[in-house]
Amino acid sequence: MNTLGLIASLTAFFSVWLGHMGIRNIEFISPTIWIPTTIFATVGLLVEFLSLSMVNRAWSVALGILGITLLFDALEFPRQQNRIKKGHAPANPNNPRHVPFLADSNLQATTLDLLKRDPMGTPVNAAQCIKLMTED
Repeated sequence: MNTLGLIASLTAFFSVWLGHMGIRNIEFISPTIWIPTTIFATVGLLVEFLSLSMVNRAWSVALGILGITLLFDALEFPRQQNRIKKGHAPANPNNPRHVPFLADSNLQATTLDLLKRDPMGTPVNAAQCIKLMTED
């Protein structure tokens, strides 16, 4: 039985999922972008090196997928910051890096998290969306 496909698919799913959640959470609290970016890139390169030096094919595949995901996540930190500036992701008013985004009237930064809401099942306009997001 060849389980390589299952190992590859599970590694890809969990590394992308954890990477997505990690990027959102780390960017939200990190006072700088370059530190987590450097850490993710360094760990990604180390994991890729380990992948190339593995004799076991399953470990090599899993580490290769994990490493490339970490390298891609390193590129996502600046992109997440741009999403915050555009209002596509919530800004943290307690993060000194986000305070200027919230103060700049040319940016659409907001503290509203559009992912933390109950689905309506029908389209809503912008005013309804804001009302739904600000209700407790």
